Amino acid sequence: MAGQADSLKSIQFALFANSSIAVAKGVAAAVTGSGAMLAETIHSVADSGNQLLLMLGLRQTKKPPTDDHPLGFGKSIYFWSFLVAVILFSVGGMFSLYEGVHKLQHPTPLSYPWVAIAVLGFAIVAESISLWGCLREVHKERYGRNIFQWFRHSRSSALIVVFGEDVAALLGLVFALAAIFATYLTGNPVWDAVGTIFIGILLIVVAFFVAVEVKDLLIGQSVDPTELEKMRQFLHRSPEIDRVYNLITMQFGPDAMVAVKARMIPTGSEIDLIAAINKVESAFRREFTSVAWLFFEPDITD
Repeated sequence: MAGQADSLKSIQFALFANSSIAVAKGVAAAVTGSGAMLAETIHSVADSGNQLLLMLGLRQTKKPPTDDHPLGFGKSIYFWSFLVAVILFSVGGMFSLYEGVHKLQHPTPLSYPWVAIAVLGFAIVAESISLWGCLREVHKERYGRNIFQWFRHSRSSALIVVFGEDVAALLGLVFALAAIFATYLTGNPVWDAVGTIFIGILLIVVAFFVAVEVKDLLIGQSVDPTELEKMRQFLHRSPEIDRVYNLITMQFGPDAMVAVKARMIPTGSEIDLIAAINKVESAFRREFTSVAWLFFEPDITD
């Protein structure tokens, strides 16, 4: 699983790209009067704000546990990630739909379309670099799975959000470029309005899928299935353990909680039993460094 530092790198990549792009798009939208460019400007501004929220969420995960929050604040990143999905839906998607419908009802010709085309070309390059940076971090936790499988099973909510935003941004730029080209070639501003509507639909769809994935983490999910299987195999290989009855895990942002119920190999005394359990726990923590809480229950029956 990608670490917190890896997620932060992806967020910083995206923040730099979106901030630069938002300024360029805003100038182009003002000069050309394009609804698609205005929708893309709002999209990039929203994305930049979203990345700041994710950085705030990652910072909060570092807060130490308290009496009210004995398992720490790791899950706070899930709240901020879910909020980002809501913002992407409301600010980005709904505004783009509104702007597109408005342009359909009141079409206006484009001014200086080549300005918009040049800005979109720059934005596509910048977003491609941002997506490349994100995919580098995604690759570290794919474990041989394809992108869709990683998206469904990843426990890195910040990385899920950044990936969704980058994909939506890149596709949105392609839609905007196609809309402005069509408007320029035909002289019909309806194409610009249609492109704006498509951008809105795209953002709403991406926001929905991101929200669904983050919702599962917010409710409570185990560690990554691949990591969970490694933990199970590790316990089965441990010479101190006779049989593993149950293994329960929970992801808390960058940290994990693990509870084990197992029958130990007979040791002859309580002191030796405790020593055996401590040995297993120490080895387990060395092997799985993301485990912040480990609860071990010896038993003779399930």
